[in-house]
Amino acid sequence: MTRSLSKDYPVLMTKVFKDIKVGLDEDINEKLELLSPHFSDYRILKKSVDARQRHNPHFVYSIEVAGENETLSKIEFQLERLNKTITTKPIIVGSGPAGLFAALRLVERGIPCLLFERGSIAEKRIMGINKFWRYGELDRRNNVCFGEGGAGLYSDGKLITRIKSSHIPYVMNRLVQFGAPAEIEFLSNPHVGSDKIRRVIPKMREFLRKNGCEFYHDTQIVDFVSDANSIKGVVTEHDQTFLSDHVVLATGHSAEDVFHSLEKHGVMMEAKSYALGLRIEHPQAAINKIQYRDHFAHPKLGSANYKLTYHDHDSNTGVYSFCMCPGGFILSSGTEIDGLVCNGMSNFNRNSQWANSAIVVTIEAGKDTSKDFWGGMKLRRDIETKAFKSVQAAGGTKQLPAQKITDFIKNKAGATIPGSSPSGVVGVNLQTLLPKKVNQFLLKGLENFDTKMKGFVIDQAQFYGVETRTSCPIRVTRDEESLQSVSHKNLYPTGEGAGYAGGITSAACDGIDVAEKIYQSYI
Repeated sequence: MTRSLSKDYPVLMTKVFKDIKVGLDEDINEKLELLSPHFSDYRILKKSVDARQRHNPHFVYSIEVAGENETLSKIEFQLERLNKTITTKPIIVGSGPAGLFAALRLVERGIPCLLFERGSIAEKRIMGINKFWRYGELDRRNNVCFGEGGAGLYSDGKLITRIKSSHIPYVMNRLVQFGAPAEIEFLSNPHVGSDKIRRVIPKMREFLRKNGCEFYHDTQIVDFVSDANSIKGVVTEHDQTFLSDHVVLATGHSAEDVFHSLEKHGVMMEAKSYALGLRIEHPQAAINKIQYRDHFAHPKLGSANYKLTYHDHDSNTGVYSFCMCPGGFILSSGTEIDGLVCNGMSNFNRNSQWANSAIVVTIEAGKDTSKDFWGGMKLRRDIETKAFKSVQAAGGTKQLPAQKITDFIKNKAGATIPGSSPSGVVGVNLQTLLPKKVNQFLLKGLENFDTKMKGFVIDQAQFYGVETRTSCPIRVTRDEESLQSVSHKNLYPTGEGAGYAGGITSAACDGIDVAEKIYQSYI
């Protein structure tokens, strides 16, 4: 892949200015006039907020500037295409970010594919989700975790990632092409918003379809075709068999049934450490005041976010915030009728009156769980079932269990406070749902976080249970070079569900990496 300027424009000699500080009431154009008099065009490469100085919050820019009478061209990503016709299309199981971006990359390489998704298209999926939030009637195919777009479709569309991948600019560029806000290409904390990403996915699907991809929605994969050391294809719930030399497994972190199918065929899997805990919610105004201090009401700053970590060196246990949603909502997002899970989301404008984030504790595979590779999955399921039973015992139905932070610290049940969840809440002592270790380190984490963000622990903050789907506790082991299963050729474990990603962007990048390996196998 090459990243190049459009052929419609000549190659320009441009300047890049980094770490330009711009006050809240200053104009970036005036700053650029001083740095590059007579500039005619510029492109923002990166923009972030620096609020570390109490009395001087400001923006920090990196900018590419063109000289007088020059125009910056559009950045394009040009890909070489396969110059021959393939006889058997690659199969992709799952249409979350890993699956969709694997398909997109293959299509742009001239390789159409077959995509299988147990849930419905995004437009129909939202109906099942809304019915669950309103009436508590779970659609096991169309919920916050399953359906076209994957779990990320309803968790804010956050694109923040800690990975270092050359594919990240490509991912952002393609999302913008399909309708995401242009600013995601330069913001340090980019997000699309749950409202906007639901409009991006259908456009992406139609592009893939027009370029030769075949979609099988509402079609669950129930088995695989295999021989001693390779996967040959898939079997659907409709008793159809599809064969291929390339099967991409991109099923997300909640498709437990897929792991049982893989185990039956002897596919190598291993336990993976993960994290679980609770989701915390504050009034957004309280977080704004902590982060922005005297400038908390400035219209340019918007809803503040945070990132908190605490590490206990004696036990080598971490506590950290995860999937922080400024101006967001807390959602009931389980996949089982007798289990409850919570997650967070926010729309593009992030304009609700609440801020939420998971606060989770690391769970070490084989130490905090049973020794077999199912240990983490069993622990997750046990906690989610406890959460469901606790709500039923308290007289609830579809609500999430909740507890004020101050009551959690005192380990006592108490009255809940109003919050953002469309499912409502029921008061539960959340310490009764979690392992002793998790409770212990949540308490230590809260104490540490309140020293870093004074006012984090307040009576107006509330915990919701349970945050158990941070990542998958199982990894489908793959070869580092070929990205195929170490036990079965032709199977490409991909994305978050296979244990190789941790969010929309990293899953998308992993899908691209796998697509590139498949492309290389054809040339």
